[in-house]
Amino acid sequence: MYCCQCQGIECRFNQKAAAKKLKQYRQKGPDPSTRLLIEALQTEGVAGLTLLDIGGGVGAIQHELLDAGVTVATSVEASQAYVEAAREEAHRRGHAGRINPLHGNFTDLAPDISPADIVTLDRVICCYHDMPQLVELSTTRANKLYGLVYPRDTWWVWLGYLFENFLFWLQRTSFRVFLHPTEAVEAILRANGWQRCFYQTHGVWQVVLYSR
Repeated sequence: MYCCQCQGIECRFNQKAAAKKLKQYRQKGPDPSTRLLIEALQTEGVAGLTLLDIGGGVGAIQHELLDAGVTVATSVEASQAYVEAAREEAHRRGHAGRINPLHGNFTDLAPDISPADIVTLDRVICCYHDMPQLVELSTTRANKLYGLVYPRDTWWVWLGYLFENFLFWLQRTSFRVFLHPTEAVEAILRANGWQRCFYQTHGVWQVVLYSR
């Protein structure tokens, strides 16, 4: 991730945002789109598997799947504040010894990250400018299941993102959101031998699970 976007992520997903998100998770559980992905994974069966959660946030996917039978999880998160919030929740739930938290840009760290049975990217593609590199590298780390939550590439989502990026520009923040074509994402997955086994939309989000 280029430096400006990294700085933008740290600024936007700061301690205040992380604390709010953690409180929301503790009160209400995972967001609806995240819950859809978790349930799709559980339907496929996760007991005894390992997890790599890219853009892990406060750890919602990690904690839910560890409770469902995943043995160990690695979390890669670009926001230091979210890493700390996730670590706090891991200690609270007794999962600290089963989660390996990493702070940084996944595409930089990827060569040193071991493959996992399950790889998830929940609302991550929309925060990254180089979708082909992100998807290509993350698929090479997945052995059995690959799950995504990312925006639907419809005209009204595009207009919303255009407006959102305009607001970011007014705020003088370097953070931006990106709307990558669904077909471009799926073409990379098909080329790497992945087949879609679950698809559902929720608002602006599409929840997709692949297997091979």
